[in-house]
Amino acid sequence: MSEKKSQPELTLTTRQKQFLKGLAHPLTPLVQIGKEELSPGLLENIKTELLHHELIKVKIGSNCALDKQSTSTTIAELTASSLVQLIGKTIVLYKSNPKRAKEKRILLPKAG
Repeated sequence: MSEKKSQPELTLTTRQKQFLKGLAHPLTPLVQIGKEELSPGLLENIKTELLHHELIKVKIGSNCALDKQSTSTTIAELTASSLVQLIGKTIVLYKSNPKRAKEKRILLPKAG
């Protein structure tokens, strides 16, 4: 893969992660990782969903042979998003989108 790894845009504080976990709780996974694993198309799909929603869930399917721990950090790196949480085989990712309408943006609690 020639995709360049980019650093996550920010490191979330514990308080910010707790806030995002609360927002993510009722969400349903928008992207499912299957036997095709981390294909370029799948990563583009994740990036698109992050642009639209800022906070998304990604489900690792039962037919996917990838390790959930390393997969979650790899996806966060490749999509320049922050890994909020990994629960079972569900990954919660956050990436702010300053171009999104102000009233639809997620406002994180202040760090510290």
